[in-house]
Amino acid sequence: MPEDAAAISELEILCFSSPWSKEAFTKELAENPAAWYLVGEIEGRIVASAGLWLIVDQGHIINVAVHPDFRRQGIGKALIAEMLRRTEPEGVVSYTLEVRTSNRAAIALYLEFGFCPAGIRKNYYENPAEDALLLWRNLPSDEATS
Repeated sequence: MPEDAAAISELEILCFSSPWSKEAFTKELAENPAAWYLVGEIEGRIVASAGLWLIVDQGHIINVAVHPDFRRQGIGKALIAEMLRRTEPEGVVSYTLEVRTSNRAAIALYLEFGFCPAGIRKNYYENPAEDALLLWRNLPSDEATS
């Protein structure tokens, strides 16, 4: 999916104050064996993306971005659900992510998926400076071993 790097980068610019560059995404998609990405398309246009790093038995959600014109339509929720559905069979037993403490919509969405607050990363974000809420989602032990 390296051909999607430009579109994903454009989403990053619209959605985040410190976006990754097109070059960073090109390298991520082409060379990082731990990277796992999904995109959401409407009429052939990429309007959302979600990225995760698979590290042993953990999934670290790197980013979820939805174009501002397409928010509140369930696209981000669908991407997260699909990401979890596809990576759990790969042996992932827990997921983690960071989210701005002010991003109430994202926090509420992650809580719907069973993520729980696990701590604060002080001054994690820049532009503007802000703490991150650290969230974890662990599969029940019977699901993790089946």
